[in-house]
Amino acid sequence: MTVQLEARLRHLRLSGMAEALPGRVQQATGAPLSHREFLELLVEDELARRADRLFARRLKQAGITQVQDFSDFDWSFNPKLPRARLCELATGRFVAQHQGVLLIGPPGVGKSHAVVAIAVGTIRAGYRVRIRSSFDLAQDFAEAEASGERRPLVEQLTQVDVLIIEDFGMRKLGPTAAEDLLEVFIRRHLKASTVITTNRPPEDWGQFLGDVPATTAILDRFLQHADILRMQGKSYRLRQRGGRSAGSDKAED
Repeated sequence: MTVQLEARLRHLRLSGMAEALPGRVQQATGAPLSHREFLELLVEDELARRADRLFARRLKQAGITQVQDFSDFDWSFNPKLPRARLCELATGRFVAQHQGVLLIGPPGVGKSHAVVAIAVGTIRAGYRVRIRSSFDLAQDFAEAEASGERRPLVEQLTQVDVLIIEDFGMRKLGPTAAEDLLEVFIRRHLKASTVITTNRPPEDWGQFLGDVPATTAILDRFLQHADILRMQGKSYRLRQRGGRSAGSDKAED
């Protein structure tokens, strides 16, 4: 009977219930449960399974291949980092207010780890996230323009709850990058949250975007409701490299 019921649950797309059924039957046999308690446990199993699947799907949509949060972040290495504000952002509450975030600081201080942790937290809070480096985003627009898919790309970037652009300003972008980004920022203004990581001050953005008027319009919209966090400290990457070198020297000795 359990096998037949399990098959019927899967037919109804209740795979969480189906997987939990044998264990719940044993539990009910060993510690008597009322029919209502038994059903409530199965429903909770189904909801948990669906939540796990949704979380995994949204991680994939965001472009996150490795889950990171602030529990495994070494705060002691760079004690000047704005820990409280970063952890608050990871709750996802800023998204409901359509607030932007600018993480500005030198390479290696943990900006990428921070935005992934923020993205994971906002996904857990029920939001949709997309992470792209500025290079990938420029390539996305170039390919979309060539294939006639520019409008669908703009719609995708506009509709996502949180758009994260990493490494903004690492190099000059294409000739239409400023116009492309301006359209995205205009459409997202006061409607969705955008997070940017960069090692360049906003006053330099016109140089690598190559269009000062468009850049001014972008900054006007983005900074109006953006939380600016200055990431100051030493490079985690150089520390890790130093640790490996020290380990190699010790082995050779």
